[in-house]
Amino acid sequence: MPLTIAMTGATGFAGRHAVEALLSKGHRVRALVRDASKAALPPLVEPVAGDLDSADALHKLAEGADVFLHVAGAISAVNRAGFFAVNQIGTLNAIAAAKAAGVRRFVYVSSLAGREPTLSPYGASKASAEDIVRGAGLSHVIVRPPAIYGPGDRATLPLIKELTRPIAMLPTTADTRFSLLHVRDMASILTEACEARREGLTELSDGKAGGYSWAELCAIAGAHQGRLVRPVFLPRGMVSAVASVSEAIARFRGQPGMVSCGKVAELYHPDWVAKGEGWPLKSLTLFPEGFAETLAWYRQRGWLPQPRRAGRSTAQNKPETRP
Repeated sequence: MPLTIAMTGATGFAGRHAVEALLSKGHRVRALVRDASKAALPPLVEPVAGDLDSADALHKLAEGADVFLHVAGAISAVNRAGFFAVNQIGTLNAIAAAKAAGVRRFVYVSSLAGREPTLSPYGASKASAEDIVRGAGLSHVIVRPPAIYGPGDRATLPLIKELTRPIAMLPTTADTRFSLLHVRDMASILTEACEARREGLTELSDGKAGGYSWAELCAIAGAHQGRLVRPVFLPRGMVSAVASVSEAIARFRGQPGMVSCGKVAELYHPDWVAKGEGWPLKSLTLFPEGFAETLAWYRQRGWLPQPRRAGRSTAQNKPETRP
C-alpha cells in the first residue's frame, strides 16, 4: 500500500537517491526544503518550505504522513554547538512534529560515528539524537550507515581520486578497518525501513564480513585500473596541525572549515566496521563493483579526468620486416 513519507534531507546525496527509490515503489514523498525553486526534486515530490527550526513547516510536513523519514543532519560545523543545533535540536523538533501529527513511524538516519560519542562533536550529537528517538515513544528505526559512496557524491570524490593515483595519500592508519555502503543500497534500505515493521537500531554495511582495510581498497582500485596503487599513510600529527589551523580559520570566518580535529579523531580511529546482523537487503553492492561504477560516473561527468590512452603498441612501433 502506498505510504505518505514526510522527509528531511531530500536534497542531499543519500536523500536524493532515497527519494527516487521511494517514488519507484509508489510512495508519496513530502520534502522539507529551504528553497523549493532550487531544490530540483522530481515533480512528484511535494515541497514544504522551511528548515528544522521552523515548527510551522515541520507541522505541515508531518500532517497526514504515515512515516517521518529524518535524513537531514550536519556533517560539518564551526563548533560543537553547531552540530548539536542541527543533529540534536533538529531531531527533537522533528520528533515533536511527528508526534503532534500522529505519525505512526519514525525512521532516523544516524551514523556509525554515533557509536563513538567521545571521539568528536559530530558523533556526540548523533548519539544524543538517537537517545531522543529511542525515548520518543514512537515506532522507530535507527540506522547507522558507514561511509556512503556512489555516483554523484562530492564528499567521497577526494578518496576516489586518490585511488586513481599510483600513490594514494591517506589521512588514516594502515590498521584501520571500516565498512562501506553504496548509495543505491542505502536508498533501498531506507525504503524498506519506511515499509517494514522492523524496530530498533541497525548498523549498516555492504555485507563484507570484517569490513575493508585501506590496503584492500588500493588493491581493488589497482586491479580495476590494471596497475598498482600504493597507500601512503599521513602522520596524525601533521593532519592534526592542519585541522587546528582550519578550525581557527573557521571560527574567524564563521563557516565550517576543510577539516576539524574531531574529523581527524574519526579518521584515525581503528574500527569503523558495522556490528550486528545488518539490514537483510536481498542484494548488496560490494566495493569492486561500486568503485568501477562510481569512477566511471565521475569521469563521464568530468569530475575526474579520463585515463590516459595507451600509446602505440610495441608491434606498431617496430620497423616492418620481410622474410
